[in-house]
Amino acid sequence: MTHDYWLSAGFDLLTVSPEGKLQPTETFMRAYITRPEMRPVEESCDREIALYEELLERPGLEVTAERIAAMEDPDARDNYRLLLSFRDLLIRYGTLEAAYLAMMRSEAIAVPPLFISQLVHVILRNILSDCGDPIRLRAAELFFREQQVNTDEGRIMLADDEIVEMYSATGGMGGLGQLLSESNTAMKSVELDVLDEDNKDIYWERSDRFDTVIDIRFTQPALDAFSRVMEAWISHFLQLRTRIQPMQRIDDENWLWHIGLDVDATRILNALYRGQQLPLEEMQKILALFRLEVLDKAAVQAEVSGKPIYLALAMTADNKVKMKPQNLLTNLPIIAGL
Repeated sequence: MTHDYWLSAGFDLLTVSPEGKLQPTETFMRAYITRPEMRPVEESCDREIALYEELLERPGLEVTAERIAAMEDPDARDNYRLLLSFRDLLIRYGTLEAAYLAMMRSEAIAVPPLFISQLVHVILRNILSDCGDPIRLRAAELFFREQQVNTDEGRIMLADDEIVEMYSATGGMGGLGQLLSESNTAMKSVELDVLDEDNKDIYWERSDRFDTVIDIRFTQPALDAFSRVMEAWISHFLQLRTRIQPMQRIDDENWLWHIGLDVDATRILNALYRGQQLPLEEMQKILALFRLEVLDKAAVQAEVSGKPIYLALAMTADNKVKMKPQNLLTNLPIIAGL
């Protein structure tokens, strides 16, 4: 049975090239133009309204800097500059994947973090189109959704940060829940479901709610699933075959290369590589370690060829996971040109 999922990613608005990459369409770009912050309001000037209506008709319309500068509202001017810069980037590079790589490799390209997360979301929807494992799909959410960590009872439970915050504020009851919360009225507690091999099929109808939890302890299915997503991510972008396996510790006197999957993991791995002794509270931020082997050895820099590359995933001081999936693409020791 074929399941659809992540409808919110916008995958159906795009075209898949013969090479399996996502090509922007007018329909996809129009979805960005109709975002709430782009829609004219009662106070909008005639110039802003006219441009909005023209872009609805022709999402690829060339817009001069002078036309944007002529708008009265400074917020509207900023919004249009950001959106049209993003749109032009997609058009210039031809595929979402090429545009994403360009953005990640150049600090000179400024794009709102939300747009980056949305690109990762829809690119993963493409990469995992044939995936039939809900646990793998839930693990892939780490790439584009910030997670909240709970380590009670020796488990490492990840829940979507936005959803946890929503339930904390409203009890999962929307505006009514927020009103009751503010008036200190007791609400029925809401528990998010932990996804496992027995109940994983519940994910299909809830994939766009992001309201399931996974345990990423060593030997747990979700950690292996996360490894497979990382392999697929690297393969899709770099045409590079890798094997990634979870591990419990790094015991390697000849440790040559590592990649942090987030800011904290990068800092901790760098310190350990230099031989620094870190306090226990820093070491406890590491949630998972991995060993990456590049199977296409000719693609790797000579000094690292055949050597393991260590990966780490960590949480912040306030128990959040903010993965940077671009690190898997930009920090690999591969030969220039790939």
